Amino acid sequence: MSLQEAYPGLPHHNDTVIPITIGALKAACSQCNLRELCLPYGLNEDEIQKLESLVGARRKIKRGTHLYRAGDNFEAIYAVKAGFFKTDVLLEDGRDQVTGFQMAGEILGMDGIGTEAHNCNAVALEDSEVCVIPFTQLEHLSSEVRTLQHHFHKVMSREIVRDQGVMMLLGTMRAEERLAAFLLNLSQRFTARGYSPQEFHLRMTREEIGSYLGLKLETVSRAFSRFQDEGFISVQQKHIRILDVVGLKQLLKHPQHR
Repeated sequence: MSLQEAYPGLPHHNDTVIPITIGALKAACSQCNLRELCLPYGLNEDEIQKLESLVGARRKIKRGTHLYRAGDNFEAIYAVKAGFFKTDVLLEDGRDQVTGFQMAGEILGMDGIGTEAHNCNAVALEDSEVCVIPFTQLEHLSSEVRTLQHHFHKVMSREIVRDQGVMMLLGTMRAEERLAAFLLNLSQRFTARGYSPQEFHLRMTREEIGSYLGLKLETVSRAFSRFQDEGFISVQQKHIRILDVVGLKQLLKHPQHR
């Protein structure tokens, strides 16, 4: 049986689909350095083996190509093993509205659970790799492994909280506060993955940041320039170095004084 027959939800693109052997499956979850960020968190070895048997394939997605598109049938969720993604939706006026950025250890595809069809696009911002987890089988396994069910609920809750955080950004913060919150959030997420909290490379463009934060490109560029002028950050194209974490945090705590 082919992968497409076994997992009919796998998109029929030219992206590489890599079958996982039994030996590789053990490395997929048990030895993955993202284990504590992904679905295996809190599972014992026997439970992890059950989850590993569920992972149908790893997919490599080239930069600029879609993992899935709005309207595609929902069949699976995707654990980002490596790389960086953005999700966006097409507005009525033809503009793309960025709804999120996802990095290694995070889950893509949950937007399709309610309607059984994806309501946004997921695009790789760099060459990336995901683990494909067929959702029907995940539901069955979750009913057997309560720890997995509990953690999956936590993952979904985290997404809801993140969405609420974005709404707070858009509803209550000025432009510079939004950008400060965005950079601090990225810093925290990189830290959780063992990377430097103060120096990282932005995978997204200034325009994509603006779309996500509800700001015009010119406004984002001015905010970056001001942060650099005031010594909060150092910017070299997409390379960011946070020089004054406390200063960025103070900008959020005491906006009226700046």
